[in-house]
Amino acid sequence: MDYRVTLIPGDGIGPEVTNAAKVVAAATGVSIDWEVVEAGEKAIRARGTPLPDEVLASVRKNRVALKGPITTPIGSGFRSVNVALRQELDLFASVRPARAIAGEGTRFPETDLVVVREATEGLYSGVEHWVDRDHSAAETIAVITRRASDRVLRFAFELARREHRRRVTGVHKANIMKTTGGLFQTAFREMAVKYPDLDADERLIDNMCMQLVKRPTEYDVIVTTNLFGDILSDLCAGLAGGLGVAPGALYGDDLAVFEPVHGSAPKYAGQDKANPVAEILCVELLLRHLGEKDAADRIYHAVWETIAEKKVVTYDLALPGYTQRPVPPSSCSAMAREIARKVPIVDLSKPLLVPGAAAASAEDRPLEG
Repeated sequence: MDYRVTLIPGDGIGPEVTNAAKVVAAATGVSIDWEVVEAGEKAIRARGTPLPDEVLASVRKNRVALKGPITTPIGSGFRSVNVALRQELDLFASVRPARAIAGEGTRFPETDLVVVREATEGLYSGVEHWVDRDHSAAETIAVITRRASDRVLRFAFELARREHRRRVTGVHKANIMKTTGGLFQTAFREMAVKYPDLDADERLIDNMCMQLVKRPTEYDVIVTTNLFGDILSDLCAGLAGGLGVAPGALYGDDLAVFEPVHGSAPKYAGQDKANPVAEILCVELLLRHLGEKDAADRIYHAVWETIAEKKVVTYDLALPGYTQRPVPPSSCSAMAREIARKVPIVDLSKPLLVPGAAAASAEDRPLEG
């Protein structure tokens, strides 16, 4: 079967890591016709807007997209393309798996959890303004609705059931934010009753952060509001080895966009040194969404084996904490080719061992690729 998929290369290292992902996708034998559209800085130069209408039209038409990282200016400049894309396409569920790949780069080699984040409202609703003429005070309004809370909570419980996970944890701050946090808490409790086959519990956001860095293996599916989910998903990426190995997905009612958790890293653009794993694992998630389970499993196994072998890995995966022995770093494209080479030949019946899990030292690990 042929699939037509929108491809948004993005900014900075985006074109490099999406090219790497395409190389690995091709190695699976699944036929994908990539429809390339530009968003971000390149689109501003060419079209005068960071999010041209044809990007939205392409995703709506194809219903599935692979996206590279897009730069979001800090403090000024154009509005976040990532936020706008989610709101325009109503991509309400941001799903970010945190899986410790090959047990490397983490003190918690058995980490395997999923953060489900409401992605259209909350403090990211864009409702903010200056309070006074002197711009000495500003206000941002958190919008939480029952409709959005219910649908992301239902998504999280259905995901847990579908993936045979045992526990869903709702995260909020209802002790202080009694109306917005309280609304989400009430919605969580009422949704949990509808899934008696799953364990359900709650955590306050501050306590959740502490619990995760102490015992992440106790958690399975975490569901929360927009800002809290943004923070928790990066924390969980660190637990699983870093942003360089953290894929993500955005789901609407009938649309799906797959994007890495990491940013565009403009200082590394064009150097062919960025870690392509997060983007490659986005292809894995994309193929699972399309029902191509065998191809997705092959990508995951090939990534695992490549990182475990430590023969062809990018600079960040060759640093202390990821390996016990000196490893000369490879390029982004070389690592992609090595993963692609393994895809057709990996033995899916072979268990994924955790080499070096006991070797993880107490020193700080790198958190970004």
